[in-house]
Amino acid sequence: MVYEGKKNFFIKYMILIVILGVVVIISACLGAVKISLHDTILIFASKIPVIKNSVDLSTINSNNESILLTLRLPRILMALLVGSGLSMCGAVFQGIFKNPLADPYILGISSGASLGAAIAIAAGTQALFLGFGLISISAFIGAFIVMFLVYFIAKAGGKLITNTLILSGVAVSFMCQSFISLLIIASKENTTRIVFWTMGSMTSANYTKLLVMLPIIFLGFLLLMSFSKDINILSSGDETAVSIGINVNKVKLLLLSLCSLITALSVAFCGVIGFVGLIIPHAVRLISGPDHKNLIPLSALAGAIFLISCDTLARLLLAPTEIPIGAITAVFGAPFFIYLLVKSKRKVFL
Repeated sequence: MVYEGKKNFFIKYMILIVILGVVVIISACLGAVKISLHDTILIFASKIPVIKNSVDLSTINSNNESILLTLRLPRILMALLVGSGLSMCGAVFQGIFKNPLADPYILGISSGASLGAAIAIAAGTQALFLGFGLISISAFIGAFIVMFLVYFIAKAGGKLITNTLILSGVAVSFMCQSFISLLIIASKENTTRIVFWTMGSMTSANYTKLLVMLPIIFLGFLLLMSFSKDINILSSGDETAVSIGINVNKVKLLLLSLCSLITALSVAFCGVIGFVGLIIPHAVRLISGPDHKNLIPLSALAGAIFLISCDTLARLLLAPTEIPIGAITAVFGAPFFIYLLVKSKRKVFL
């Protein structure tokens, strides 16, 4: 019976991995310049160490190779990492706070990063620090400030009150949005940049950012997986967790900090991308069940598929004009959020 269960999950993993591979290839083919499936596969194959010497690229336009490897591949990989990271964080938040509305966007972390970026943009800064723009660094700092603010607002009597955390996140998010609106009014010459940042985009993706993002997402994944049993227990209630010796507040703060790090980095590099961490874990839970040992990795794969698909739509729907990716995810996420809010409003407000 256990063997059958593992076999079923292995099949689910393989299906999502195959879908992810197909989505990556299709996304790489599509754009203002169409690149054939044959050429795309050959170009990718030429970068695989084992077979690269046997791949003939003589018939392929060098411009197509440059477009694929320099422009499209970095943003596809960035969408993969960001989608995976936000989806994992959403699954963890919903588990430890026992609330279907919890995700990095709803908890205000994304808005904090957006405000940090907006302040840097309004100040007109173009400076670099350790190779990264101060706008990205400011967004990173803003996310962590808001995370700790929301945490301490929601903490009462030494306990973290879940419903208060959600409401605090929403309130702080609105406050951040208000400040962003004031910055837009006060800095009219930077309005377009601020608005575009608050709606997210993969246009600034490059291999330098990927090299920073990859180890953090990977290590974050390993750490979250190591806490999967604790998250399962926390999903059953804080009292149950305390009874078997789990330091609830310590574990929650650790997981909240780790997920905030992943979210802050995502927003710092790509702007605000909402609802990914909300809808993907719910969809995956239908095929994985509530066990976070399977929910977290499956959410990571599904989140990558979803965000790459959204980024492809963002590039194609109004080409050559690019739609902010946050607008695409909101089309899917906002109705789903309303559905969850209506379904669970009694739990939220009691």
